[in-house]
Amino acid sequence: MNLEPLLEHVEPVGQLPPVDRWHPQQTGEMDLRIVSDGRWIHEGTVIGRPRLVRLLSTLLRREQDGHHYLVTPVEKQRIQVEDRPFVIVDAEQDGKDWWLTTNVGDRLCLGEEHRLTVSDTPDGVAVPEVAIRFGLSARLGRNVFYRLVECAEQRTTETGLVELGFTSGGVWQPLGELPDGAS
Repeated sequence: MNLEPLLEHVEPVGQLPPVDRWHPQQTGEMDLRIVSDGRWIHEGTVIGRPRLVRLLSTLLRREQDGHHYLVTPVEKQRIQVEDRPFVIVDAEQDGKDWWLTTNVGDRLCLGEEHRLTVSDTPDGVAVPEVAIRFGLSARLGRNVFYRLVECAEQRTTETGLVELGFTSGGVWQPLGELPDGAS
């Protein structure tokens, strides 16, 4: 499938389009897959143009059925996502807050609206993720995870488990549970 018809209804710069308010009648499925390391693969070929990936990412949403769709005012195309559509590739501390950046250029402050949760990858490994927008989330990249672990502290949960994490935006941000005897 040619991506041009899908993109002709979208401006390449400016604010995010309101994909959460678009409900097109024309639907389909396209051969586009986002693999767990954040690469976008269209018809078997990695999309190598970062601006195109960024543009496509602004059209992406996850719906109640759990599937991911590229959406414009006139059509909606289902795509495949191996794990999470985005990867956190950078983290920087500003005072008491941490700012995260995704592989597609989204930047957000960890806090009440954007908080870390720990969930399993398709391989069964517990890795933190953070909500981004429109039902979409990003996994912490390995380098970012280890950077945050260096600044983390331990806390005992209400159930008695030892958890590693930190506070940002006045909210506890968990990085994961420590195994028994590892503290």
